Amino acid sequence: MTELTTLGATRAAYDAIATVYAQQFQDSLRDRPLERAMLGAFAELVRTNGDGHGEVADLGCGPGYVTAHLHGSGLKAFGVDASPVMVELARESHPGLRFEVGSMAALDIEDGALGGVLSRWSVIHTPPQDVPAIVAEIARVLAPGGYLLIDFPATDGPHLETQSYDHAVVTAYRWNPDHLAALLRDHGLTEVGRTTIEPLPTDRRQFQEVELLARKA
Repeated sequence: MTELTTLGATRAAYDAIATVYAQQFQDSLRDRPLERAMLGAFAELVRTNGDGHGEVADLGCGPGYVTAHLHGSGLKAFGVDASPVMVELARESHPGLRFEVGSMAALDIEDGALGGVLSRWSVIHTPPQDVPAIVAEIARVLAPGGYLLIDFPATDGPHLETQSYDHAVVTAYRWNPDHLAALLRDHGLTEVGRTTIEPLPTDRRQFQEVELLARKA
């Protein structure tokens, strides 16, 4: 598959702010108990599915702190990111883990090789018309019974399938959770649970955050 048209701009933008980003968000899970709980559930499901030996890809891993969190949860986790600078920072911070430069729409991973995939806010910069290609690629690399946990900001209501917004790095998109769940279902990934996190009154962006957990048939 050819590179997504917007990937070059996104890669360049994150290369430019990678060091600041890594410093700012390295402890971001500490104050997010609901997200840690969903990550824990995801890890438990992957570990207990089948022989429990499938690897887990953290797509859009950034500087690797969530990949390390998954590894600490007992998963054989590795990270993939489009930004070479982010990958280099991840390798420096977590030398015992594997990190690769790659595109979510063209993963260098064999069919059915993974027990799990995490996509934590990693599709937000992809125009909605290009997201099906990423979902298809995730479905391809997941083993039967494998799990996907995908996080994203929600739209302002069910009447809106997607919405763009002015992200600090590069244009980003919000999704209606039911619409994204239907897209996953079209590619053989059935929702098994979701978490909706309401924004705090002090948050700059008053968006709901959604975590969808899906399983490949």
